[in-house]
Amino acid sequence: MALVFKKTSGNGTIALYLGKRDFVDNVDSVEIVEGVVKVDPSGLNDRKVYVYLACAFRYGSDDLDVIGLSFRRDIWLHRVQVYPPTGGSEAKSPMMESLLKKVGEQGHAFSFQMPPNLPCSVSLQPGPNDSGKACGVDFEIKAYIANTPDNPDEVIEKKDTCRLMIRKIQFAPANNKAGAKADISKQFMMSDKPVHLEASLEKEVYYHGDPITVKVKINNETNKTVKKIKISVDQLTSVVLYSSDTYVKEVCAQEFGETVNANSTFEKSFQVTPLLANNKEKRGLAVDGRLKDEDTSLASTTLSQGEKEMQGIIISYKVKVTLTVSSGGLLGGFTGSDVVVELPVTLMSPKPAGQISQLTPRMVEAASQGKSSLMQRTQNTKELVISKEKHKMLKFPLYIFDSIINDYENSITEGHKSV
Repeated sequence: MALVFKKTSGNGTIALYLGKRDFVDNVDSVEIVEGVVKVDPSGLNDRKVYVYLACAFRYGSDDLDVIGLSFRRDIWLHRVQVYPPTGGSEAKSPMMESLLKKVGEQGHAFSFQMPPNLPCSVSLQPGPNDSGKACGVDFEIKAYIANTPDNPDEVIEKKDTCRLMIRKIQFAPANNKAGAKADISKQFMMSDKPVHLEASLEKEVYYHGDPITVKVKINNETNKTVKKIKISVDQLTSVVLYSSDTYVKEVCAQEFGETVNANSTFEKSFQVTPLLANNKEKRGLAVDGRLKDEDTSLASTTLSQGEKEMQGIIISYKVKVTLTVSSGGLLGGFTGSDVVVELPVTLMSPKPAGQISQLTPRMVEAASQGKSSLMQRTQNTKELVISKEKHKMLKFPLYIFDSIINDYENSITEGHKSV
């Protein structure tokens, strides 16, 4: 193990060690999170040492002080006691053995198994004037000293804690099939016959930064002219809290000047390339989670089995082909219109060498349709009792935050009606 990540508490009593910070979600299972906590018993004062792994949805800054509430909601949290040790010893992986050897006799191992229905690490791109941590889904491992594992009345000082952020990531599957195909026929006023549009993708999975090839076939049986062809790529971000709300942002658009005259056909392949570099100013755009200030990319498509409820932020993409049809005559543009067809596409990063994954039809369907189910209402509803007048203090895009509040208020109203 060439690299070890370490974080020490302010008082030096505990230190957190990890062998890596990226953990791969293979859709049906997630890599086990393993680490070691070094404990100096002399600084505990009869207290215990705990470690938790939390997946949280952050929709505001940690340092905001609005009626004492946190703009962070835990989607999943699991906690273990590492000192004094409890239970018997478990089989240790080579990474765990290496960490324990490095830490020495004061090292105490821990491990977490994340469920497969958690979202991946995703951040919402902040605006130019925003500062602090970005909103989105993040994963945190925290070691702390306390008398009890989870006592809301116990004050845990910052010097008694240490934490490291990790990422849950997905890579593109090894097998890549032919892409989606769709067609549509549309009739227009003053014309007996339609315009037929067929569009297809060369493959179903594309890597970030690679051009997307779109094959377009047009059969124009009308007396009108197709004046313009536009191909765009939209990012669909589903925020699943009390309900599922989807926000669409265009990440790539290109217009082509090819024309298709009346009673003629046309066939050609076009290429468009969605890049984060061309969308740096779009506030609220979803990007892949990052641990520090390293480069990132547009958020990867979320793959799932389509069976278990997914929570947090779910990403999908679609390619949209638009024909602008118009005609002359006395009515001019009034008899023209657009012909639109949409195709699901998967955008991801390639798997590193040596890792293999299979993309099942069910996973493809779930990813392409952007499926997401409603999340169970949380018992801890106080986190969203927030004055709307404070919205200017939030880094979370206002239109998303207002939707979250409205969903919450509706859930409370429905709850009162059912009592």
